[in-house]
Amino acid sequence: MATVDLFSIGNALIDQEFKVSYEFLTEHALQKGTMQLTDGETQTALFQQLQKTQTYKGQASGGSAANTTVAFSALGGSAFYGCRVGNDELGSIYLNGLNEAGITTTSKSISNGVTGTCMVLISPDSERTMHTFLGITAELTAEQIDFEPLKTAKWLYIEGYLSTSDTARAAVKQARALAKEHGVKIALSLSDPAMVQYARQGLEELMDDGVDLLFCNEQEALMFTNTETLDAAIEVLKSNNQHIVITQGANGAVIIDPAKQFHVAGRHVNAVDTNGAGDAFAGAFLYAINAGLSLDAAAQLAILISSEVVAQFGPRLSVENYAKLFEQFKNAQQECA
Repeated sequence: MATVDLFSIGNALIDQEFKVSYEFLTEHALQKGTMQLTDGETQTALFQQLQKTQTYKGQASGGSAANTTVAFSALGGSAFYGCRVGNDELGSIYLNGLNEAGITTTSKSISNGVTGTCMVLISPDSERTMHTFLGITAELTAEQIDFEPLKTAKWLYIEGYLSTSDTARAAVKQARALAKEHGVKIALSLSDPAMVQYARQGLEELMDDGVDLLFCNEQEALMFTNTETLDAAIEVLKSNNQHIVITQGANGAVIIDPAKQFHVAGRHVNAVDTNGAGDAFAGAFLYAINAGLSLDAAAQLAILISSEVVAQFGPRLSVENYAKLFEQFKNAQQECA
């Protein structure tokens, strides 16, 4: 198998996106801006209600780490994605989509079962609320992952949503050990406030003794550290993580490394759908630093890419749009030089 720069492990989900009212969220006891796990029967019932009363916006391949990996690959990086899908039509659609984006997968990912799905509900303020049936991805184990490419990768990327699965956490533990053995840097995203609130022990297990690069938003940082100010949260996170990126939506991001801390301004767009924005940010940031760009330049590129994701429906841009935006970014950098 070819050498890759980024080796990612995450859930495999097909997104079904709907524009919904605040009343719909309240009626179905859905906490706006978070992800809620459910069973297949409950999700089917919700899907039927959505089709009857709300506005369908389309289907897309999702999964947090997969969205990150697509951004990394589309910008020019080489990547592998370890996941688990069912031997069904949605599973084929999912893996084929990754392959078409230039991402390496393995046939080990396919097993008996149903591919996971996620109802992505976009409220009028563009915030995404997710209602997820994990399907077979809830049973992701090391057996579905080909660890060989990890031995020569530059980065291992782990999504925080894996914190809810005992078998997935065991697979990540194996991946972390292999990464350390071969000098591969480790990046982790906290992924969602709900993971911090309801799966904290699992997140701590994924983080273990710390990572080289931690991604989170401001709410997740405060919740995970049990602090009330961002400065206090940063001090806690710095204790066992080398680099930290805290996103602040339209206000940009705070970047922390062992020597300094700085803020990069956001980019204001007409927000349509925040689904996948943080994932795209992480993918662009990882690509940039892997390509040798500074932390400041990496954050600027990540803000550009993620803001464009927010300005459309769906968790990913087209492969061509990532490349166009990167060219736009490079031209702007040259003009400022």
